[in-house]
Amino acid sequence: MKLNCDLQSVKATEFGIGRDEDAGQSFVAIPVDGEVQQALNEITLATWEAMQAQTKDPPRYEASEKHGSIEYLHLPLGSDLVTSIRELHSATNLPIDSNALADPSAVFCYFARMIDDVGNRLTALRRATQFKGVLKSRLVRLVTDALKLIEDQVFKLDNDFDLLVDSENIHILRPSGFEFAGKLQEAILEAVPKSVAVIQKDLDFVDFAPVQEYALTHPRAARYIASIRSQKETTNIDKSALKWLCKATGVELKESKGMLAVGDGHILGFLEVLDRRRYKLELVKGSPERFRAASREKLGG
Repeated sequence: MKLNCDLQSVKATEFGIGRDEDAGQSFVAIPVDGEVQQALNEITLATWEAMQAQTKDPPRYEASEKHGSIEYLHLPLGSDLVTSIRELHSATNLPIDSNALADPSAVFCYFARMIDDVGNRLTALRRATQFKGVLKSRLVRLVTDALKLIEDQVFKLDNDFDLLVDSENIHILRPSGFEFAGKLQEAILEAVPKSVAVIQKDLDFVDFAPVQEYALTHPRAARYIASIRSQKETTNIDKSALKWLCKATGVELKESKGMLAVGDGHILGFLEVLDRRRYKLELVKGSPERFRAASREKLGG
């Protein structure tokens, strides 16, 4: 996978922060000098190199997967789950606030936005951890031949970013940082009704009303629903095959007038079936075994 921006020919770099406020998240730009811009460019290049060192064909981010702390993944920029990140990337004129760092406790991320010499845009974002201002620690520096206390507030940039955004994809290096900065948990929960509506069209023989009600207050179920929708593999699911797999893996279904309803306490199990996470093996004749996959990867052939 390529990056739709030439990091070797960046002609403009903008720096900014994201803040959590009473009215919600906001993003503002902060003027920085040429040295800081150069540092941001170097950090962005280091991030891309770290991604390429892992793989040149990153798998798609899946909400239901347990991803590693550092794992190169991608997600199309058009996904319903990344509204805030997409808006930040596409914003043409962010408000400028030179005093935005006066309250470091409100900062949840910092970012750089770049434009290369042919107009391609890139956004690099990092969850604010080390970047928080040093307020209570006492730092010293060498001035002439003596150490002196640094009285100014100090901010530390990290060695890389959590994610890079180009015109087509979000390139993710740290899934947890991506989820935090993009408020993925909230976005996934908010998307439940829309996602269920899409799945329901394919599985019109299943009563999804109780499934949706449950998922609205249970993040794990909401993540399964987001994953099922993104896979787009519910179109040709056979009703009889679905009933058989549910029975084989311990998921209770009830049928009335041709409609399937999920039994109480079995909604997560049912979603695991649809997300291809429940299966049954019988390697020892007469001793069937049921399993739940913590992760899944489709094999070729």
